[in-house]
Amino acid sequence: MGLKTHSLLLIAFLALTAMACSIPAPARADIYRYEDSDGTLHFTDAPTDRRFKVFMRDVKKDRKLRTAFRLPGYARDPAQFEPIISSFSREFGVDSSLVKAVIHAESGYNPNAVSPKGAQGLMQLMPSTAKGLKVADSLNPSDNIRGGVRYLRFLLDTFKGDESLALAAYNAGLGTVAKYGGIPPYRETQTYVAKVLSYRNNYR
Repeated sequence: MGLKTHSLLLIAFLALTAMACSIPAPARADIYRYEDSDGTLHFTDAPTDRRFKVFMRDVKKDRKLRTAFRLPGYARDPAQFEPIISSFSREFGVDSSLVKAVIHAESGYNPNAVSPKGAQGLMQLMPSTAKGLKVADSLNPSDNIRGGVRYLRFLLDTFKGDESLALAAYNAGLGTVAKYGGIPPYRETQTYVAKVLSYRNNYR
């Protein structure tokens, strides 16, 4: 290779390197998806029509969706519930870190938690849901966690293993997710899904 040819290749290489360095990093964005008639899932950060529904909000872009992993001051020691969580996670085939994340988000590990809407216990089961799951006492940690994990298993099966949709349904209701064909456009539900998935990654 001649000196002239070598110099030209070096110049070309340096030019390409400069161009690469000048290209801005890809911007973060919300992710959308839709499932076509063949069952194929399509994902995009730039939806082209109304078939695409919000799948996941960009947590880093949206400050309101950012989460802190700290437990509230009234929280009980999570370790005391570890044997119960592990047992029912194995029984129903649900990732134990997901169960812990739901408990963290729902009650902050307070087995006596009761929401203004009447949801009870560690996994915040509504009375009607608890009744359907044959939960004898929602304030009993073992009964509550068994019912909550069983319900998560049902939702995961319903949405073919899609954790985001299962969590959206856990928060907003199965009918609401079905109505919108994805995560509902509710700030509370979108924040909840992002929060639980963030916690799950920490517990892993």
